[in-house]
Amino acid sequence: MIKTAFQLAAKIKARAVMLYIDPLDDLHFEERFSKKIDLYLLSRKKKLDPNGEDGHSLQNHCKALIPLPKINLSRIGVIKLATTTALSLDYLEPGDKVVCVVGAVDLGLLDHIQILDTGKESEIVMGKGLIGIGESVQPEVFQSILHLSMELAQKGREGKPIGTIFVVGDAERVLPLTKQMIINPFKGYDEEERNILQPSLKETIREFAAMDGAFIISGDGVILTAGCYLGAASNEENFPQGLGARHLAAAGITNLTNAVAFVISESSGDVRIFKNGKLLTQIEKTGK
Repeated sequence: MIKTAFQLAAKIKARAVMLYIDPLDDLHFEERFSKKIDLYLLSRKKKLDPNGEDGHSLQNHCKALIPLPKINLSRIGVIKLATTTALSLDYLEPGDKVVCVVGAVDLGLLDHIQILDTGKESEIVMGKGLIGIGESVQPEVFQSILHLSMELAQKGREGKPIGTIFVVGDAERVLPLTKQMIINPFKGYDEEERNILQPSLKETIREFAAMDGAFIISGDGVILTAGCYLGAASNEENFPQGLGARHLAAAGITNLTNAVAFVISESSGDVRIFKNGKLLTQIEKTGK
């Protein structure tokens, strides 16, 4: 599968191959790929240790390891998350072609190859919509909120589903378009204490996510407030059918600002990302 993926990548002039390594026990496969094509490794649990045996064998050959949230993911879910993350980190640019190789961890094998053209709109990702995200949201913040959204969607709170919105970036324009529904629970704390990159905040966010309203977060990850009503709704004629008020509000606020909105659907557990008033990608909840 790995050899075939690189052969396909060379044939279509792909920029990169993304390889999900969790199903693999043996990571010594350097002879199976071309060093002329960028290699990105995807994993929920593994790390590349330059001083370790596996890390040393791959250190000079892969461009980076893209971490995935520690939740159950379908094959397409892995591909969507990895591609969205790679675009947000500028590992890929809209228009790049990429070959993804994924499989089932429980079966211990790779069994699916997906070819993506990030310049074309598809059900997996809208690469063009991710242009300029780094101008308003730091890449590590984007990645952290994406992972957090997936974990909240999968696990909920005390077994109950959660539905909420994270509006990230361009806070100066976003805040005037919001109305506080509750007393701001993050007011008065140091910025470092309320930064989304702090692992200790996860349970606090889980608690407040159970309430109505949106989180407003600065582009560098500081949670400014929670429990906000978004006073801008989308009036796009081509807005996807069947999406509720949260999605309309997320589309509306991103249409009027440079913010990015992450929406967790309480009914389905799916996570959707909006930018410039449009749906960039939808990552479906995967059962256990």
